[in-house]
Amino acid sequence: MKTALLEELQLARTEKRQVVLATNLKSGDQELLYPFDIEGNSDFVEAARNALRSDKPATIETEDGPVFLNIFNPPLRLFIVGAVHIAQALVPMAASADYEVTVIDPRRSFGSSFRFPNVTLDNRWPDESLEELRPDRRSAIVTLTHDAKLDDPALQYALKSDAFYIGALGSGRTHAKRQQRLMSAGFSDSDFNRIHGPIGLDIGAKSPAEIAISIMAEIIAVLRRKEVK
Repeated sequence: MKTALLEELQLARTEKRQVVLATNLKSGDQELLYPFDIEGNSDFVEAARNALRSDKPATIETEDGPVFLNIFNPPLRLFIVGAVHIAQALVPMAASADYEVTVIDPRRSFGSSFRFPNVTLDNRWPDESLEELRPDRRSAIVTLTHDAKLDDPALQYALKSDAFYIGALGSGRTHAKRQQRLMSAGFSDSDFNRIHGPIGLDIGAKSPAEIAISIMAEIIAVLRRKEVK
């Protein structure tokens, strides 16, 4: 790889940008592509996007010969709003699935290192925290507090982001009231439909650990673009 390409690749990884190194297997020519920044849906660009989505390199046939698409994805990140019992179970599950986890809760009695050892904690208000952390296409955001003062600002920010998954804890009735508040704040039906709520796959979960399992399963299903019912 040429020095200029290597330096650009290192910069892209520092900036947490999704990038593909395209190598023509016939000529050896290489270039870096940022598929989600390119307008249009050519077969080549869509193949690069799909490789990034699936976390798998791919080879595509072109007029100039086969091109190998090597992917460089930033780490998956999970932002958990609400340092509650479900979060305590969800954190290690997400970490074992290679997510960088941040627990956000301004209530220091909840978001403490005693309850969440060896976990990145953020004691700012959710919207302030997310504004700085800048969730992207490789980010999932879940709200677990049952407190509109905390959940709603987080959801409002999440809906303006590129996060691939947004989930909110609460019953169907709670979710309907949440919809009314978000609509009043100027969000549309299509915006609201991005929120998975009640959160998690319907596996009959009862305990915090079971609910955490259902949440993690749904996050993975959405990431891998599997049908979620």
